[in-house]
Amino acid sequence: MFTISQRSLLFLVLCLPSFYLAAQQFDITRYGAIAGHEVNNALAIQKAIDSCSHHGGGTVYIPAGTFETGTVHLKSNVNLYLESGAILKGSPRLQDYDTYSLPGYGVNHYGIFYTHDAVNVSISGQGTIDGNNGVFFNFQKAKTIDAAGKQYTRQQENYRRVDSGIGDGPVVPLDRPHQMVIFSRCNNVRLSNISLLNSPFWTLHFADCDGVSVEGIRLFSGLLIPNADGIDITSCSNVIITNSDIRTGDDALAIVGYDHHFEIPGFNGSRHLSENIIVSNCNLQSYSSGIRIGFLDQNTVKNVHISHVNITNSTRGIGIFLRDEGSLQNISFEDMTIETHLRTGDWWGNGEPIHISAVRGKEKVKLGIIENVQFRNITCTGENGILLYGSAESVLKNIKMDNITFTLVNSPLNKVAGGNIDLRGCLDPHEQLFSSEIPGLYAHYVDSLSIHNFKLTWDTSIADPWFTDGIRVDQYSGLNIDNFIGDHAPANKTAKRILLQP
Repeated sequence: MFTISQRSLLFLVLCLPSFYLAAQQFDITRYGAIAGHEVNNALAIQKAIDSCSHHGGGTVYIPAGTFETGTVHLKSNVNLYLESGAILKGSPRLQDYDTYSLPGYGVNHYGIFYTHDAVNVSISGQGTIDGNNGVFFNFQKAKTIDAAGKQYTRQQENYRRVDSGIGDGPVVPLDRPHQMVIFSRCNNVRLSNISLLNSPFWTLHFADCDGVSVEGIRLFSGLLIPNADGIDITSCSNVIITNSDIRTGDDALAIVGYDHHFEIPGFNGSRHLSENIIVSNCNLQSYSSGIRIGFLDQNTVKNVHISHVNITNSTRGIGIFLRDEGSLQNISFEDMTIETHLRTGDWWGNGEPIHISAVRGKEKVKLGIIENVQFRNITCTGENGILLYGSAESVLKNIKMDNITFTLVNSPLNKVAGGNIDLRGCLDPHEQLFSSEIPGLYAHYVDSLSIHNFKLTWDTSIADPWFTDGIRVDQYSGLNIDNFIGDHAPANKTAKRILLQP
């Protein structure tokens, strides 16, 4: 007969194998992965992931070295750990990536990771995931806006023209894999400390996930690469993004509420809000928007709080866009710096540090609304004005701007890009890209707009006549402007400090 202490010891001995397996590492080299060779290691990496999952979960270990790979799939309770010096590098061969087909989109290829219906899944460590985008683009040629897209701009055929070279890009894509890292319909997802480099398409995409944490990552897709977003949050809940450095060609951070995901096969069509999202302590750069919220979204985005973020060297700082029936509600920005520039090439955005617009982008839907948006303690430097642009069928509601400092600076690209508004994504071709006077702050179709402690400074070298009033507001109700420090454009003597046109 066993004593109590002997029974306890026997219990621990019997349980040791399961504890050991749960805690052990599954090194990909033990499953056949080979570093430093031009071979597709996806099968070996997948074997390590499957073995880890079969034993109840644990850590799949990527040692130092460069491991070329096609598509792999993470699973529940698996942490992929990249050691310092470890690089998972995307294969240059398109056939090494898994394919999928969707009506209207044909055959496409996943990127390096496609993970779906998983829980408690993570990627961590000091290593790197490299999408190898250098082989999927023509870096000798830039995409340009076609003649139809330029017809209503101030410069018309010369809009954003560059006479030689590729200018600001974007470079021309070849056939390429799509999102580099996808988590679809996953719960409790965590990414920490890793580097995500050189994605050929969106870099990190969370779709229909609940409970997402991204902390301390370094994400550089290349500023000339089109569609190479940083982090895309689509129809997700309870997301926290902190302490990260994100530099991308397209939007550095996109928060949207798509009812369908054209890149995600098998989506079941359920309607999920994007809600309860926090972003803090990040550096962002983008040749499109540093932060984009909304667009052609059938689902609502709400309860988004963004603070202590720097947006620099970007074509548009903060962009909030409504073009569909989903609404954008309860969004706040505070303690931020924003720096924006005009660009050449086919990038969206035209130098606005803050852009909010609600115009029709889809037929036969009832447009949603943008409401309850707050900006507090924001310091901006930009080459175009702040734009708040609603429409008769979707008036901007309850917009608050408190303690905003904005310096509107001269641009070397004013002659080829200045004096225009960019509302692309709307149905009316006259409102896509069109010439306009540029006040320091322009508000159009707003209800309950509050501007408190707004300081506007103009670069004294600005001489272009399209720069006009300090603040212009038209088609409004419920307006409060308190403690505005600033004036009209210095070279435009007929402009007004504040021009109100109800």
